[in-house]
Amino acid sequence: MASTFKNLTDNDVVSTKTLLHEAIPITGAIVSGTYADENVKTFAHGQFQAVYDYPYLSSSANHIFDITIGYSARCSISSSTSVQNSKKINMYTQMAQVLAGHDVTGSILEFDRDGDIAGGGDKLRECIFLNFARLITKDEIKKGSFSLVMGMDTSSGGSLNPYAEDAFATASLVQIYDNNAQNDYRVNSPAGEYAILYMKDYYEGSKAVASDPATAGRPCGLLYYQAGIAVLTASIFDKSVTEADLTPPYSGYLSKSVAIIPGMTPGTSTTSGFRVLTGSTMDAFANGFRHRVYNLQFNNTTELNSTVYFCRLAHNEFNYSSNLTYLSASKLRVKQNSSDAPVSYLTTVGLYSVDNELLATAKVSEPLKKDPTNELTLRVRLDY
Repeated sequence: MASTFKNLTDNDVVSTKTLLHEAIPITGAIVSGTYADENVKTFAHGQFQAVYDYPYLSSSANHIFDITIGYSARCSISSSTSVQNSKKINMYTQMAQVLAGHDVTGSILEFDRDGDIAGGGDKLRECIFLNFARLITKDEIKKGSFSLVMGMDTSSGGSLNPYAEDAFATASLVQIYDNNAQNDYRVNSPAGEYAILYMKDYYEGSKAVASDPATAGRPCGLLYYQAGIAVLTASIFDKSVTEADLTPPYSGYLSKSVAIIPGMTPGTSTTSGFRVLTGSTMDAFANGFRHRVYNLQFNNTTELNSTVYFCRLAHNEFNYSSNLTYLSASKLRVKQNSSDAPVSYLTTVGLYSVDNELLATAKVSEPLKKDPTNELTLRVRLDY
């Protein structure tokens, strides 16, 4: 039988989904000074900084993430005397609207420390936002893979200057990570799935993963996987600073020492590092934060959807070719004698719509011989 087309049945089509993961290591040197900040783009509006993996004016530069800060209009440090007060409130409101959503009255919800958005409890009202580029997060951040190690100078004589070497002393490193997130995440956000970020002491070469939240460290933020946004409470830098600490050349940088564990409770504008949050521009705070990043890493996720078509060729199908070169003076070129069985060589498979419109083609690595004595099944996969 000279078959050219054959209808596919439901039994011939299978759809699958595969998750591909890629490790994304970002060294603190890239974030805080390898290119003398030429890879950090600032803007006239001064509301966030964009970090690249190469000087941003280069055609080879790739956008990594943006840094900004904001606080709720309902927090205690919100004041008309604060630097860029309205911009910081607007930034928090925008992020909360997208990530936390609205309540039944239409009011924008605030970020919640334990993820119970509507249930009350401790709210995250002073936040640092890390918005990762879609280029590196792909479809989402892999749950349980996020790790941000920061240098926290805990020595009494430590310099407020973020470039100080002792900022990354072994005793001052802390790790912010999404402990056990693959098994413990929330779905009550309009932006998708998210989990709680924890902070604990970090020692070079170790990443302790605790299954018990009681031993995982202190909650310090939220990580939104599909949105690719990390929300950190500014209370990770909860420490009293003096007026001298807020004057040039250190104005806007993070406090010189921190009370990390158990000091996770928000402070006030007169007793904690929030004075830096209120007394500095958003750019200046972002500078201080960047220069405290020791390293950052996570795995991204690419969702690969595939449809597999099984093209089955029975023994009495596709033994002839419609190629014009198949005939020579009305005789089949591949037959020596008229009594020989027909034979064809398959090189291409075409997938057509119900309207006989060619949608996709697949090529085999070498011609496949087909005659009445054999049957073939060609597996065609479309990835998208």
